[in-house]
Amino acid sequence: MKNVHEIEIKLEGKDWTNCLDKAFKKQNKEAKIDGFRKGCAPKDVFIKKFGIESLYEDAINEGINIAYKKLLDENKLTPVIEPTVDITGISDSSVIFKFTVITRPEVKLESYKNLGVKKEKVKITKEELNNEIENLRKELAEVVVKENGKVASGDTVVIDFDGYVDGVALEGGKGENYPLEIGSHTFIPGFEEGLIGKSEGEEFDLNLTFPEDYVEDLKGKDVTFKIKIHEIKTKVLPEINKEFFEDLGLEKVNTKEEFESEVEKTIKERKQAEIDDKFIEDLLSAASSKLTVDINKEIISEEVHRMIEGYERQLKMQGVSLEQYYSVTNTTHEDLHKQMEPEAIKRLKYRYIIEEIAQQEKIDFTEKEVEAKAKEMAENYGITVDELIKAYGTLEIVKYDMRMHRALEILKESNE
Repeated sequence: MKNVHEIEIKLEGKDWTNCLDKAFKKQNKEAKIDGFRKGCAPKDVFIKKFGIESLYEDAINEGINIAYKKLLDENKLTPVIEPTVDITGISDSSVIFKFTVITRPEVKLESYKNLGVKKEKVKITKEELNNEIENLRKELAEVVVKENGKVASGDTVVIDFDGYVDGVALEGGKGENYPLEIGSHTFIPGFEEGLIGKSEGEEFDLNLTFPEDYVEDLKGKDVTFKIKIHEIKTKVLPEINKEFFEDLGLEKVNTKEEFESEVEKTIKERKQAEIDDKFIEDLLSAASSKLTVDINKEIISEEVHRMIEGYERQLKMQGVSLEQYYSVTNTTHEDLHKQMEPEAIKRLKYRYIIEEIAQQEKIDFTEKEVEAKAKEMAENYGITVDELIKAYGTLEIVKYDMRMHRALEILKESNE
């Protein structure tokens, strides 16, 4: 492929000698040589005992960055992923590094204007409005003990439960004074439904079956839960009045009509954002058919690895490790890698489309504009500009993001 560059860089003379010297000083600190304390043996004595070859590995580690910088300076290349390197020759006088550098693939974008993508219009039904109002009422609902009542959907039930499979206590299947909201689908299918209609103080057995998509050693098995209901709590929804409006932070709202207007405005803003996101997605999808690019498998693999790292961070926030995920889903790293490849290719294509638009439109920003944007971003994040630059690595990344954002705006404007 045209964007794969195999380049040999030779280090010799002082450059390579310095690398060998640093390797010697490092190893000499721990070398045991008769007649000398650690770190005090002369270089020629060290080499006579261990051989010059013993220094090569550490010297290569010292020299690789020097050789890579030399490569970039001499060839003006911009790698898009970490290059691979091989040693094609080595001696006491020189070393030859063979770098395989992959740069951005050649991208051709036939067109990104008038793609024929229709943008939806915001529509809000009376049902959506009512549902939103009910959700707001539920958020501010008062939870009270249901006296002499029976469990109903939406109630919170405080229970003891103890699960058994084949007469053996289920590991992790026991709880005391556990608050369970009926309808939350926290437990396996049938558990919450089995509590509906029961009363406070009631004790009973609930016989269920684990679903077929459950963990391997339990799926499809029968389970019995011994349950005791301690307390039933229910939600009392607030009245739609001035006090309710104030609790929502709507101090200037006085009537139900004004409240509905505010809620409708909120729904409209949310739906508009969703429509805008979908419009961009549809435009990029349509532009993909106008794109010609041959993406290296190495670039795809790098993108997949970034995605997996992001997914791992999400799992950690939920208290789950990647290893646990593989165990529960009965998959491997290779399975996840393969599963994410189509999305990785799509992301790369979309990125190339946006970059190509920025290039064709000659989008650029002055140093002042980039600095002003960095200052604005830092203020939004509550950090200093220096901290922002440190997080980004360089102001060029801020500039890149600005160019990409403007390119997306142009894409939208060209198709509205």
